[in-house]
Amino acid sequence: MIGIFDSGIGGLTVLKEVKRALPGYDLVYFGDTARLPYGNKSAELIRQYALEDAEFLLEQGAQIIVVACNSASAVALDFLQEKINVPIFGVIKPAVKEALQATKNGRIGVIGTRATVNSKVYEREIMSQLSESKEEAVDDLKIPAFMRQGKKAAGGSRKIEVFSQAAPLLVPLIEEGYAKKGETKRILKRYLLPLKMKQVDTLILGCTHYPLIKDIIQDKFRRAKLIDPALGVAQELKKFLQQNPELDRSLSKRGQEKFFVSDLTEHTEDIARLFLGRKVKLNKI
Repeated sequence: MIGIFDSGIGGLTVLKEVKRALPGYDLVYFGDTARLPYGNKSAELIRQYALEDAEFLLEQGAQIIVVACNSASAVALDFLQEKINVPIFGVIKPAVKEALQATKNGRIGVIGTRATVNSKVYEREIMSQLSESKEEAVDDLKIPAFMRQGKKAAGGSRKIEVFSQAAPLLVPLIEEGYAKKGETKRILKRYLLPLKMKQVDTLILGCTHYPLIKDIIQDKFRRAKLIDPALGVAQELKKFLQQNPELDRSLSKRGQEKFFVSDLTEHTEDIARLFLGRKVKLNKI
């Protein structure tokens, strides 16, 4: 069974992509709705919550865990990998890897919640992957041509610029059913304008809610390649299982799904239906 957790319901966009990439695999989801958001908590508390979330999924039979939460992926992924003896995947590294491969001009944008943007997690991961790439064959990483031609930034790293934009109004608008309303489109246009002005050609959707308005974002920012972390982690997981057939054979594949939350309201059920496009039974723990 594959386990997925998030601080809330937004991680269902990740579950949806995992299900699409790996149809038939049994999935278990936990949304810590009683303690969201994680982004405004201390790193120590986020690690504690993430460990409790992961341990709950293990109790449900998870043999692989996907951390769908941006905040937990940022500060707790390495901690979980040390504490728990199963493969663990986060949403940030695959998205950054794809963005570095996709950019043509080295200008990468990030749009996310205020907490995610303030954490600068995507900037740190981009610099980390660029640093690692210096020790590996460039062709293996599919680094864009302009980066292979010797352009360097201060400190000797390849020249990449990252521009982040907080979009605090998008999550409540999406959750209130305003995703395709004119108000949301106008607000989104204002959020994207600074990134357009910076000539960003690659845009990371740094929040699990944003895939629900991906088409609208693309329409407002047509020249940018959109990077959906949910797609990236689903493909990384699929590749990992192809490379580890013994583990793959041990995973149950009956098409079963279980959904758990730490607090349950009618609104939570409505949001889950919005994210998955179907009604599911949420179990409160």
